[in-house]
Amino acid sequence: MKPLSKGVIVGIITIAVYLGVVIITTPALAPLDAISAAFQINSVIIFGMGIGVGLQTYLSSYSKNLGCRLSIKKKAFGGNTGGTAFTSFLSFFSLVPLGCCGWWLYALSFLPSIFGTGVSTILIEYNQPLSYIGLAIIFGFSGLTAYKLRLEQKTLKSKIV
Repeated sequence: MKPLSKGVIVGIITIAVYLGVVIITTPALAPLDAISAAFQINSVIIFGMGIGVGLQTYLSSYSKNLGCRLSIKKKAFGGNTGGTAFTSFLSFFSLVPLGCCGWWLYALSFLPSIFGTGVSTILIEYNQPLSYIGLAIIFGFSGLTAYKLRLEQKTLKSKIV
């Protein structure tokens, strides 16, 4: 499969999974209403995650097709996965007041026992800015991968010449 196609497909799957979680955790709203609420509040995050994960997949697939062995690949995918999970987890909190993702109220009730009251308060109060930080992590790892790929390409060209 071509790297671009693979990246686009993985980006679309990322968005579909996010919206699937929104639908599943929102039994009180019709699926289209839940999706509409998610896009009204978190459209930047939803599309940002899809683009960021798709970009990372594209870069990884492209580097593999060129025969490059990026030492950062596992770290980038781990960071990208962690950034995506962090971003999506926090972004669901902003949907709770709209009646969306009601299951997350249950998850929120466990935060103080897991993270402590102070950290839980920060996670809940600043969920939107923290979600954007998660997006920055996703794009940061993609940028780092692109940079390493470029360096690797220059190294390969210099060995050929």
